Amino acid sequence: EVQLVDSGGGLVQAGGPLRLSCAASGFTFDYYAIAWFRQSPGKGREAVSCISSTDVGTYYANSVKVRFTIYRDNAKNTVYLAMSSLKPEDTGVSYCAASYNFFATAWYLRHVYDFWGQGTQVTVSS
Repeated sequence: EVQLVDSGGGLVQAGGPLRLSCAASGFTFDYYAIAWFRQSPGKGREAVSCISSTDVGTYYANSVKVRFTIYRDNAKNTVYLAMSSLKPEDTGVSYCAASYNFFATAWYLRHVYDFWGQGTQVTVSS
C-alpha cells in the first residue's frame, strides 16, 4: 500500500522554526520527486518546495526562498522541510506529494504528483 505520512506541524510564534517530515512507503522512493504544498484558509493548494529524485534539484516558491530548506534521506524514505522565520501567512495545512514523471519546469503543478499525504497543520501566531 502506497503511503505518504506528513508530520511535524504545530503552533509556533512568528519568527520561529518548524520541521516537517514526509515518510514514504509502498513505492520506490528513490525514483520519485517529492514536493510540499500548502493550503491556507480560503485559498487553493499552492506549491511551496520540491526536491528531485536524484537530490540534484531543489525548487522553492518565491515567498519561502531563503527561509525554507528541503532535503531528503533516501535511506529513511523521508523528505524534510525545515522552515525558519515563519510568518502568519505561512499558516495552513501542508501536504507532501510524490511524482514519478517529474519535470523541473512543472514542479509547482498539482497534476504531476501521483500520491499525496494526509496533511499536517501549521499555525503561525503573530
